[in-house]
Order: sequence, then C-alpha cells, then structure tokens
Amino acid sequence: MSTIAPLPEERRGAPRRAVVTGSDSGIGKAVAVALAGGGVDVGITYHHDADGAEETARQAREAGATAHVRQLDLTDLPTAAAVVDELAGELGGIDVLVNCAGTGTAEPVMEMDFDRWREVLSVDLDGAFLCAQRAARHMIEAGRGGRIVNITSVHEHAPKVGAAPYCAAKAGLGMLTKVLALELAEHAITVNSVAPGEISTPMTGQEDTDPRGEPRPGVPLGRPGHAREVAAAVAFLTTPAAGYITGASLVVDGGMLLMGPQASQLLTDDTWRHP
Repeated sequence: MSTIAPLPEERRGAPRRAVVTGSDSGIGKAVAVALAGGGVDVGITYHHDADGAEETARQAREAGATAHVRQLDLTDLPTAAAVVDELAGELGGIDVLVNCAGTGTAEPVMEMDFDRWREVLSVDLDGAFLCAQRAARHMIEAGRGGRIVNITSVHEHAPKVGAAPYCAAKAGLGMLTKVLALELAEHAITVNSVAPGEISTPMTGQEDTDPRGEPRPGVPLGRPGHAREVAAAVAFLTTPAAGYITGASLVVDGGMLLMGPQASQLLTDDTWRHP
C-alpha cells in the first residue's frame, strides 16, 4: 500500500483517490479525466472497451495523476463489485466513487422479455448499489469521510417511451442516493446524483460530435450537452466546497425537464407513442 504525502494547504480536505465506473468513454471518461486534472488518482473500469479505458488512463496520467484500469461486468453480480476493493487497494484508499456504468433499451414494455429487463436493472441499479456499498465500507474504515456521486439521468425524474427498465433503474438509483445520504451522513460521506439530459456520447450515437452543431429546438439551450459539462458538475460535488450538499439531484440538461407542458402543447400527432 502506497504512502500518501501530506497535501498543501490549498488541497486540504480535497479527494485524493477516486473510482469511476464505466470510464472507458463518454461521461465516465470525462469525469475520470476531470478528476485527474484536479490532482485525484483514478481507478478506471470498463466492460468491453479495454482500449478506450487505456486511453482514459493515458489522459489521466498526462494530467499528472496515477491511473489503474480494471474490467467490470455488472451483469456478474455480486462477484464483479469486488473490483472496487481491488482498485481501492491499488490506489491506497478511496475518497470518491462515481457510479457511471450503465446501459439502456429502446423497446416497448409489451415487446420486452424478462432477461432484458433484469439486465438493465442489474447494471444500472444493482451494480451501483453494490459498488456504493463496497466504497462506503472503505470510506468508513478510513474515517476521513468521502463522496459518492451516482450518474442517473433526466429519466430519474421523467419517463420515456421505450425505456421502462432504464427509467425504473434511474428513478430507483435516485431514491437510493437519498437513502444513502441519510445513512452515511454520520460518517461525513455525502451522496448525490447528477442527472444528465441528452449528452453527446457514444450512448446517444454522437461520439466526438460538437454539440454546438446539433440543434435541439425542444431544449431551451438549443443543443445537446458535452460530457465535460457533466464532468464539471460531478467534479464540483467531490470538492470541499460541496461539503454541505447531500441527497441532491443536480440536473444537467440544458433546461429539458422544464419543457413538459410547453412542449406537449406543440405536438400535432401521435408519433411520440412509437419513436
């Protein structure tokens, strides 16, 4: 186990070691690189894309941080969650966990089989629960507090046709966030969620796309978000400045959720029922 040097005064209370699940691409990658740029050593996990994870690690190391990479298959539970323990051991502890690994669907409930339903819930909710539990145990034992940030979605708060298990999992993760915030507060561990709207990532088919060139008339800010904009919100929640924020859901959606009644008045047919 490595020896941790004392921090300079301006870094007192700041996190030193973070694990970011699903950080081989998209939001997870942006979060890991942002934390590394702030002087945080990172544990990076991936499911299939080992090369993407190594690229995240390369960028984190270029920023001056230590980076370790592990495969994490959240359909293999509870066994797979032991990766959090492995990374905590390599990092010399864990101050921050960001649950970013996720998957989704695009099919109606009446066409979905149970295995697909369970796969999404396993990755998006069960996996986050087990990883948070593992990380919190390390934080409690160390006695220095900590930060857990769960990446949910605007669908933590609002439904979407064709995304029943995703919406159910993200809503469940939002409530789990609040319960964990209550239960872990006595250990100085804050737990919050960040709920992105449409973000230009591989998950939305917009990898390496400049969101400023993608008009979205139905979003008040008129465009998708960039993964770095979500990462900035996550990074803030890990800092001492956010030490009195817990149990919150920080929505990063360009105003999308505000558009419910406004947008519904402009629909002229029923195509929304079968996207």
